[in-house]
Amino acid sequence: MSSSNVNHLSQPCIYGHVVSSHAERKSRFMKWLSKIFKSGAGSSRGVSTGEEQPQFIGDENMVWRAPFRSLDDRPRASKEKEELDRAIALSLTEDLKRPNGYRWRTETDDDLARSLRDSFNSAPYPSYAPREYYPRGYRTCAGCKREIGYGNYLGCMGSFFHPECFRCHACGYPITEHEFSLSGRDTYHKSCFKELTHPKCEVCHQFIPTNGVGLIEYRCHPFWSQKYCPSHEHDYTSRCCSCERLESVNTQYFSLGDGRSLCLECMESAIMDTGDCQPLYHAIRDYYEGMNMRIDQQIPMLLVERQALNEAIEGEKHGFHHMPETRGLCLSEEQTVTSILKRPRMERRGLVGIRTQPQKLIRRCEVTAILVLYGLPRLLTGAILAHELMHGWLRLNDYRNLRPEVEEGICQVLSHMWLESEVMPTSRNNIPSSSTASTSSSSSTWSYGPSTSSYGPSIPASSTSSSSKKGGKSSVENKLGEFFMHQIAHDASPAYGGGYRSAMAAVNKYGLRRTLDHIRYTGTFPE
Repeated sequence: MSSSNVNHLSQPCIYGHVVSSHAERKSRFMKWLSKIFKSGAGSSRGVSTGEEQPQFIGDENMVWRAPFRSLDDRPRASKEKEELDRAIALSLTEDLKRPNGYRWRTETDDDLARSLRDSFNSAPYPSYAPREYYPRGYRTCAGCKREIGYGNYLGCMGSFFHPECFRCHACGYPITEHEFSLSGRDTYHKSCFKELTHPKCEVCHQFIPTNGVGLIEYRCHPFWSQKYCPSHEHDYTSRCCSCERLESVNTQYFSLGDGRSLCLECMESAIMDTGDCQPLYHAIRDYYEGMNMRIDQQIPMLLVERQALNEAIEGEKHGFHHMPETRGLCLSEEQTVTSILKRPRMERRGLVGIRTQPQKLIRRCEVTAILVLYGLPRLLTGAILAHELMHGWLRLNDYRNLRPEVEEGICQVLSHMWLESEVMPTSRNNIPSSSTASTSSSSSTWSYGPSTSSYGPSIPASSTSSSSKKGGKSSVENKLGEFFMHQIAHDASPAYGGGYRSAMAAVNKYGLRRTLDHIRYTGTFPE
């Protein structure tokens, strides 16, 4: 029987009635196996011709081609498996000699073959596991969308990248560090992500540090949204006395010489001496006249330094003052006050060359004078003048012994109204502007209820003011005006803030005239 015929015996038939025992069959098989390996050793010495030499095995009347070494480079395990299959097939063909019948292969035969295969498979040589094969196009770079060939690559978020394609979403440079930040599907350098998300102080321009429990803690101005480190509230950082913003490291504030500082934006429209303030003062008196609240007495108005204002406050016998900073005063007593006569010059170190003049104030009526801090922006100076003129109007019209929240509240309403007419002149056509001619006041009438105007006489929208020292208000000045209105509306003090909100609610509901009449007779706001 040729070897080729033996290899193709997948289910050999066994003839005969006698079935050998398992031990006998195993002994006989090991005998055949020993002969095969001996013959294999003999054939290996006769390989020089490269031809297969037939070998006669023992007494058996059959020929088996012994395995020989050739140029076959198949793995050793494969060769041994093939020799084992041949040996098993050869052993099983022994039953074919039996002429008295036949039977199919038994389970004992299968167990024998399985045990021998296992013994060969447990050879001391380690098994070889081939590397996983990936077809071309299996890895595609998620950055450039091209195939990743040979070389290094990165695997991240279920995608593959060329090393140079794994880039920061902020700066665009490759990420080479072992750690990176992730936002959604966007990758960042840790430093770039910190620049984007960690708040920076708008004063020192450094990252705002964390507090003792690891949280980022900072201060934020309620109107300007200026974020800064809490430490700047106590490290003598300059704060603008007008807009309350802190001085940044890349800006310079001007010192007014009395402990106050002024930022550049507020300096643009600042009023520096009494002469400069006179046109604004008379414009606000015209505003009152347009509201049918004419002030006949000529009340002196002076711009003063902080020290002079504080001294005047101490000499005043009565009155309620906004602490910690009072910016204006309606005097009722005779005093000598030092006013600003000539505006100072602006130099790099601050304002210099200021000239002052003491002035004796004589009381000729219930109001001696109106004092305002110098160096404030035009709109803030005007708001202070409108407030103090309302104090004068109340005293001249015999409004006596009012509680602070009532008197200060209604004065703040007039201040807010004037600011609104300057900042938003088209928002209410019925609000007279400080540039409106006083000649139209003779025909003006008061509002008496919510069905008509709540504030006063109607005037044409075209007569609203664009007043400024140089002719027109800039967007910066308008923003300052909005801030001053915000300050009035959100003041936390009971007299100025609480009084304003109660007064404004009454004016919006009943009108200014009916509110003032109610205050005259009851000393309170109408409910």
